[in-house]
Amino acid sequence: MKLIRTSGRSAKEAAKIIARLENRGSASLESVLPVARRIIAGVRHGGDRALLRYARKFDGLPGAGTMRVTPAEMAKAWDSIDSRLRTALIAAATQVRIFAHWQRPASWNRSPIEGLTTGQLVRPLSSAGCYVPGGRHPLPSTLLMTVIPALVAGVPRIVVVSPRPARETLAAAHLLSMPEFCRSPEIGGKRVGTFERPWTPEFYRLGGAHAIAALACGTDTIPRVDKIVGPGNLYVTAAKRLVAFDCAIDMLAGPTEIAIASDTGDPVFIAADLVAQAEHDPEALAILITTRADLAKSVLAETSVRSRRNTVARQALERNGLILLAASADEARFITNCIAPEHLTVDSAADLEWVRNAGSVFVGPWSAQPLGDYISGPNHTLPTGGMARVRSGLSVNDFVKLITVQEYSLKAARSLGPPAALLAEAEGLTAHAEAIRARLDAKIAHEEVR
Repeated sequence: MKLIRTSGRSAKEAAKIIARLENRGSASLESVLPVARRIIAGVRHGGDRALLRYARKFDGLPGAGTMRVTPAEMAKAWDSIDSRLRTALIAAATQVRIFAHWQRPASWNRSPIEGLTTGQLVRPLSSAGCYVPGGRHPLPSTLLMTVIPALVAGVPRIVVVSPRPARETLAAAHLLSMPEFCRSPEIGGKRVGTFERPWTPEFYRLGGAHAIAALACGTDTIPRVDKIVGPGNLYVTAAKRLVAFDCAIDMLAGPTEIAIASDTGDPVFIAADLVAQAEHDPEALAILITTRADLAKSVLAETSVRSRRNTVARQALERNGLILLAASADEARFITNCIAPEHLTVDSAADLEWVRNAGSVFVGPWSAQPLGDYISGPNHTLPTGGMARVRSGLSVNDFVKLITVQEYSLKAARSLGPPAALLAEAEGLTAHAEAIRARLDAKIAHEEVR
């Protein structure tokens, strides 16, 4: 890691680094876009034949008959894992579903004036595709984080794609298909997050750009979906960008990011979290922002020790590890919001007052960031590349639509109709004005007038 002061002789260098971080954007996709574009075109025009060709080449799939994971395979994986892991998966899934239930938006209606009712309807998407990476590490947690919010939202068709899915990932899929898992535990005497129905698994051994193409464009085997969510490698991210007009996507996620803004934190805890997030990817971003030189030096030494045997974390910390020694608490807070990190740790709940840009915030010494990766409940699919300035992490809201509703009585139409007609005429849309006035000028039955 590199330690740099924001004041004194290193002030100019620090300013350049902060500006670069603020404008870092998502991962550069230019090098892989041509390949992703060819793959998408191949699946779009070649359908299953092209999809299987890419699956054989990139996913090691032996044939079309093994593309879809069977319920029996998922059940076998569930039975074969350690009972403690089954308990852990149930605990994590329960936490995620409860949080998603609390987060779910509501339908409502109000009357701003007498005779006018306005409101919104909440309706689920018809289908969603969830991408679960299958690369360096098995990620059953990502299956839970992407599928459960869709289930809570009421999405009737949820498709999972994952290259070479690990046994643990298949086991997590089976858990969500179990009828007994539909009912959640009671909180305060009420059941929270109960599903209308268990997931009917539609799970394919596919990854990369060809999996995204199949979800977005559809084939005979895999009908297209309305929205694609979930993280992936550069090819997956590039493919999501290219199909964004074929279907909706959640976000273009880059390498993992961690920022810790602390003056009172434990250097061992801080270093442990920095190394933990750094081990995701050699390109991961890991930053400590503090005003205390002694804390900065202690964390620097501790991260060096803790990453010694972790090759990926060590590479990430060498490339993108940074400790910024700020001149004041206000400057530290300003820098943190400029960076808009994916994960942010702060010292206390009082710090939440100044946080403006972050994907997910971890408060206090006991809130280890990996707890959020697995079991807290809030989603771990979060905006990177500074996009926390403008969007939230994945949530149940990504799987619903808000449909607005308005209903006028004659009285309300007579109240708001004339100014609306004037606005229409001001815009030169005379037919708009006439559509309003046609109602106001109509002969109304005596009962309606009253």
